[in-house]
This record gives sequence, C-alpha cells and structure tokens, in this order.
Amino acid sequence: MAIWFRHLLTDWLALRRPELKELPFVLVTPVKNRMVITGVSPLAEQQGAFRGMAVADARAAVPELLAVDDTPGKAAKLLRLLGLWCIRYTPIVSVDLPDGLLLDISGCTHLWEDERGYLKEVILKLRNAGFDARAAIADTAGAAWAVSRFARVSPIVLSEMQGRAIAGLPSAALRLEPEILERLQKLGFRTIGPLLDLPVSALRRRFGKSLLLRLDQALGRADEYLNPLVPPVPYVERLPCLEPIRNASGIEIAIEKLLTEICQRLKAEGKGVRKAVLKCVRVDGKMVQTDISTNRGSHSVSHLLKLFQLQVARIEPALGIELFVLEVPQVEEMDAPQEQLWALDKGLADTALVELLDRVACRIGAQAIQRFLPAEHYWPERSVRLATSITEEPQIAWPRQMRPMRLLTPPEMIEVMALVPDNPPKWFIHKGKRHSITKADGPERIGREWWQDSGEHRDYYVVEDSEGQRYWLFRSGHYDGGDAQWYLHGYFA
Repeated sequence: MAIWFRHLLTDWLALRRPELKELPFVLVTPVKNRMVITGVSPLAEQQGAFRGMAVADARAAVPELLAVDDTPGKAAKLLRLLGLWCIRYTPIVSVDLPDGLLLDISGCTHLWEDERGYLKEVILKLRNAGFDARAAIADTAGAAWAVSRFARVSPIVLSEMQGRAIAGLPSAALRLEPEILERLQKLGFRTIGPLLDLPVSALRRRFGKSLLLRLDQALGRADEYLNPLVPPVPYVERLPCLEPIRNASGIEIAIEKLLTEICQRLKAEGKGVRKAVLKCVRVDGKMVQTDISTNRGSHSVSHLLKLFQLQVARIEPALGIELFVLEVPQVEEMDAPQEQLWALDKGLADTALVELLDRVACRIGAQAIQRFLPAEHYWPERSVRLATSITEEPQIAWPRQMRPMRLLTPPEMIEVMALVPDNPPKWFIHKGKRHSITKADGPERIGREWWQDSGEHRDYYVVEDSEGQRYWLFRSGHYDGGDAQWYLHGYFA
C-alpha cells in the first residue's frame, strides 16, 4: 500500500496553529536570492499557488497569501513519525520521500476483513488526525505509488492487473527523473500505455535503463526492496519490591538501582538522558510519578540521582510502593569526553555548569531557564529564537546593531512629544510616569518582511531618560502631519 500525503507540511503546521486552517498560506525557502514555495495549503492551492512558484508571483494571484518559513528536514521527520505509527498495521513500513509511505501489507489485510476495509481504516485514521492522505493497494510498490497519486478510479488494483491500471496514467507516475520525463513529453508519450507496446531494445536505446527498471518494478517483473523503519527500543527499567517501600531512603535506593541499569545501556550506545519519568505503583493500586529533565544528555548516575532526590519529597508512598518503573522518553547523542592535561575555559561545554542548571530547573521549573539564539530575520519579534539545547550553535552571527536585553511582547503604546519629522522624542509617558529624555540615538528604520505579513515600517530610537534608564522606542509608519503612534518595545540593561 502506498500512502500519499498531499499537503504534508502545511497540514502539520495547521494542526499546530489552528488559525491557519481558514487562511491561504504557503511554506517558503530562499533559493538564489528569491523566496520559493515549498509547501502549499489546500486553500492556497485552490487559488493558484503551487510548489516551486516564486512568492512574488503567488502574491500577484493571491494578495492575502501568508508565507511561513520552511524548516529543512521537517518532512523526513514527520514521515518517520507517521511511519512508526503505521507499524500497528504492518511490521514493514518504509519512508518514501518527499511526501509518502510504502507499506508491505502481505498477510495483514484479513484482520480488517479485506483490503478495502484495511485501506479505509488507515486512511480514515490519518484524515481524522488532520492529514489529507490518499492511498492505493497493488501487487507492486510502483503500481500502488502511481495509482495513489494519479488515478481517479478504484484505489485497489486487482492481482496481476497492474499493467491495465497504470496504462492510462501520465508518464510521471513511473517515478522518473525530470530529464527523462521531458524527453518523453517531447516525443509525445503522455501516458504509460504506449510505452508498454514498444520493444525493450528501443526503450533502452532512447531512455536508458532507468525507464525500463521503473516499468519492470511497476509491472512486477523486477523486485523492489523496501527499507523498513526500525522502531526504537524503549528505555524502560522495572524494579518490583518484595516488601512495600514506605520511606524516602528506600525510594532513593530503588531509583539508584534503576538509574544504574539504564545508564549502563545509554553509555554503551553513546546516549544520555534528556528526560526521565519515574512511576511508582502503590499497594492500593494508584500510581504516582515524577520526572526530571536535563539541559544536555547525561548518563551520570550520581547527577541524575541528585535531580531525583529533589523530587522524592513529592512522592506519597501511602501504604507502600510495590513497583518502580523508570522510563526515558527523550535521549540525546553524546560525544565521549576528551581527557585534558590542563583546565580550560569551557563555557557552555562545562559539565558543572550544565549540572547546576539542571538542579536549578528542578527547583524553579525548566521553563524559567531559557537560552536564545539569533534568527535570520530583521523584524525584532522574529530576530531571536529559543535554543533547543545548551549545546546548539547559532547558525548566524548576532546583529551588530544595539538591541535591548528585554523585548516587550507586544510593544506597549506610549505618549510622546517629539519634533518632526525625524527628531527623537523629548519625553514620553508610560504607565502614567513621565520620562524626560536626555540622550537619544536614531532613527533606525526597520521594514516589515512583506512575505510574512503586511503593515507599516518602524523608526526606532535608543533613548536615555534623566534617571539613566535606557529604552527602545519606535514610531509606526511615516509621520503624516498628525499624531504619529509611538510604542515602547524594550529595555536595555
């Protein structure tokens, strides 16, 4: 069975941001100094946008089109997750980039009465999850792939009938390279049917072995092997107790035993714990749990035990705990530590710093500790992003322009007295307090990223008041002779 996700990336984005479901939007990426569409929502596709189209051309047809930056490699990650989900229907699932899956369903369909019931079950589940999916079943992967994407008839091809099923489909249904497709179009081969009647020697002479291989794979004359996904083995350890544990010291001993076992495996695989969950099953049948997280992968038993010790007081053993289960749902690849002859300033790579942050996070919450990296945007609200880990390196350099340590989201409206048109403010009022400005620098004009949204540009000023505090102010749009609107956007240290 071949599954085709018609709008894979835009469906995923609409699930994360439900407000986009009613808007025409596209995913874009820079290609040779222009923004090119890499993903299209159903509504944008209906209005004329398509993959490979320049954003400027798409906006000419769809003025209200919303453009969102594409994330490289996201399609492969999504397909892997969807493929792992499909393993409940068959043990052999292969990712078919850029937007599909291939399933070997031999011996599986009878569990859903027949092939039609099997296909209906899988597709309805995917559509209910928010993905626009189509599928087809055939004797060969090539025929199923072609029918799922190009056929408008029954999605189930009868056994040994794949030749008839693909004969009327366009040549692109053979998964050929663009150069071969272009040559077929020039010679008038718009469908697969005429190719089936030509001698093999003529096809090989004009189009090479690639076309023959794809034809043979679709018709079942050549084998096509799938590269199945291998589901990850869960990192779980269990510790049953002969006698119920009711005190903190007993709980800590159990945690240490579980950590010792699981850290040995992680160390052997070159991985470390990023998140761990301890589940405690009590004698009364109830389960209590606690979890820890780290800023960088760790397989140090002593460090992880210290983090759990900070959580032991939250565990209520009641009549006693008879089973401990330690799960590690999130791990991270770790490099072997290098031996050093003398100590160096290791900065964020310092293990002691990471362990300190982990202990602080256990006390005040991981959400209270954040690390920011520069993002490739001029618009201030988009110019920084949260780092995924403490070891993540910035992709670009920090901007040279002076920027505040704290940005307000959203900017707060203020009252300002300023000479026009480009003079800095003389004073401003924020939350009822008047600030007299003694020093100012600017303006710095920042225009909106037109492919993201529409609106006025901003003229920013760095100002210092009589108390020595520095602020980042901006005027929205041009001064038009009336009262221009001013905002406070940030504070400098």
